[in-house]
Amino acid sequence: MTWEFEEKAWAQGYSAVCGVDEAGRGPIAGPVCAAAVILPAGIVIEGLNDSKKLSEKKREALFDEITENAIAWSVSLVDEKVIDEINILQATYRAMQQAVEGLPHPADFVYVDGNRSEGLHLPYECVVSGDARIPSVAAASIVAKVTRDRLMRRFAERYPVYGFEKHKGYETRAHDEALLAHGPCPIHRRTFLKKFYQKHPEAPR
Repeated sequence: MTWEFEEKAWAQGYSAVCGVDEAGRGPIAGPVCAAAVILPAGIVIEGLNDSKKLSEKKREALFDEITENAIAWSVSLVDEKVIDEINILQATYRAMQQAVEGLPHPADFVYVDGNRSEGLHLPYECVVSGDARIPSVAAASIVAKVTRDRLMRRFAERYPVYGFEKHKGYETRAHDEALLAHGPCPIHRRTFLKKFYQKHPEAPR
């Protein structure tokens, strides 16, 4: 991972380049979370990488290092009710927009992980696998993932029968079995349960 993308933006005259990424598009429960991070130029954060390639322990350690050293960082959560209302793609765009707008030090250019985005009111570029190529995007992926995982562990205390502390809201066999036994709880995404109910029409609703 190099600074070539940030350096390209700096060469074009931008000075506050942020990376944006999300966590939680795929789960059937809980919010989608986006983070925006502006890193100091050239900072070395050992182990910085796509959050999916890191252990939970490593992500937690990097979260602290990133948030202590970033010029600015911000997170935004869009909950399951909004996801059901506007769909997960639009909810993800909204979370990313809110994360960028929530930066205490405003950004002037944004790198977004993925191949498309909407709603950003700044110049931006989408980069596929940006979370493995761009330091600020990798940092954002870690901040988003850790923030969401921590929240899902708190939800596990409130709704203990679902095992949210283990699967973080993703659909697993154990999660399906809990839904079969207990039905959904308030943080389940109802639009994401359609296939589950097609397979299990007898499950409580």
